[in-house]
Amino acid sequence: MSRSNRPNFGAVLFFGVAMALGIYFTFAAVQGDYGLFRRVEIEAESDRLRADRDRLAENVARMEALTTRLSDDYLDLDLLDERARRVLGLIRADEIVIR
Repeated sequence: MSRSNRPNFGAVLFFGVAMALGIYFTFAAVQGDYGLFRRVEIEAESDRLRADRDRLAENVARMEALTTRLSDDYLDLDLLDERARRVLGLIRADEIVIR
């Protein structure tokens, strides 16, 4: 009885399935919903949202400072004068308007 040099069909099938699973899981680790590329996208979006949050926090702080300066407890006459001129178009009696 001579033995042939052909590999066993079960071994070829096993290694083929193992190779296919390895390729699938490698692809999923890189391209999948929780893969490396998605992680980079999430980190970039996180950085953008942090910048937006910081910008909005600065705007809120500025608006709170203006609100405080216009409150009854603390009245900034320069700010009140500026707002009256800008919003209402008021001028003082001793001023000349040049257009």
